[in-house]
Amino acid sequence: MSQLKAEPRTILYFIWNHFDLLNELFVEQMEKGYIRDTSLRNIVSKYEFDVRDKLSEYKILRSINDDFEIRPVIFQLIEFVQNEFKPVLPETIEKYGFSILSLFRKIKEGINGDKEILIKRIEDLLSEVRLFVDSIEKNTTKLLSETRALKSNLEKIDYREKVHRASGWIEHYIIPLNEILDVNQTTSVTNQLHEVAYYVNIKRLDTTDELIRGQFEKLYSFLVQTNDDLIRQSKLLTNELLPLIERIKTESVILTGWIEFLKKPYTARVPKVFKTTMERAYNRSFYLNAKEYVEQFMDDEPVYFSDEPSFQEKWIFNRELYRVRMESQLPIDDFFGWCQNTVKKDFHLIDQEKFFSMVTLIFEDDLIMEADEKAEYTTIKASDVIMKVPKVKIDRHGIS
Repeated sequence: MSQLKAEPRTILYFIWNHFDLLNELFVEQMEKGYIRDTSLRNIVSKYEFDVRDKLSEYKILRSINDDFEIRPVIFQLIEFVQNEFKPVLPETIEKYGFSILSLFRKIKEGINGDKEILIKRIEDLLSEVRLFVDSIEKNTTKLLSETRALKSNLEKIDYREKVHRASGWIEHYIIPLNEILDVNQTTSVTNQLHEVAYYVNIKRLDTTDELIRGQFEKLYSFLVQTNDDLIRQSKLLTNELLPLIERIKTESVILTGWIEFLKKPYTARVPKVFKTTMERAYNRSFYLNAKEYVEQFMDDEPVYFSDEPSFQEKWIFNRELYRVRMESQLPIDDFFGWCQNTVKKDFHLIDQEKFFSMVTLIFEDDLIMEADEKAEYTTIKASDVIMKVPKVKIDRHGIS
């Protein structure tokens, strides 16, 4: 085997040219966690005779005792291009909280120390935050993908198994992941990032060294974007993923119970099934009434304008005058009848505007009214309308 390091282009060309081979090895490692020597021999036998040597020479594979594994950097590359990720336990993601907090503490302690060390720590902190966000996105993407597949039940698994998987995802992934993203928890990684962002924002404004200020500026911009990304992932968990899993659990429990019932339908008493009815919030004739009302405006009638000015004296209701007159006649057994007689007596005809102006006296604060439900309705003929009104007695408060 040559000890010379291969050219980068050569390695990339090999990966591109033998991607099917690498994908087979990737699937093998995804399923078993490693690649058996026998599996490796079977897979490489389909390709060129020297391909196994190239896998070692280009450092794509490394040996683990008698077996092999794809090196992490190549494995992550294939994961990325294939969009195939295994959900990582939240406690694994939580390790980034410790590394971020440790680097942040050292940055604060060494803010006035060695310039090169400070810049390196800022870069490392940015790198850790990037890996943290990437892990969160991978987890939510994979969990959402697997949950949708479970919902459609492409694998035709048993309903009990669906419930078991859904419950396990909630307990071991969703709830712990939500705690990591909960900014209101002081120990959460997201809360720590807010503290880091606050400090970095101050330092990017008051640091005199241009190079260090630029590093703080870059880190702060990334933390602002990170905050938006984490909010989006948190909403995805709470608004889409968690309700979807809960529906799987509910649906599966109901279906499982129904199947068990159908196996022995006479061992349990069947409850009465409620009959559903539909009630409308509006009257059934509402549509026709509305249609009739609209149609009256569809045909425009000709309008004629006259040049001769017409003067019509505007009538103003003297409320105080009629209120005093009404109070002097209390109690009144038929209020609407009294209004009719008063308008007719003063104006010789019952005009609709004057009649309804008189009716407003019933709303005086010191009046009490009582409707006689047994009495017949009174018919009032105005100049342009016929009205049927109930018989209403009015009196002062405190007078029977």
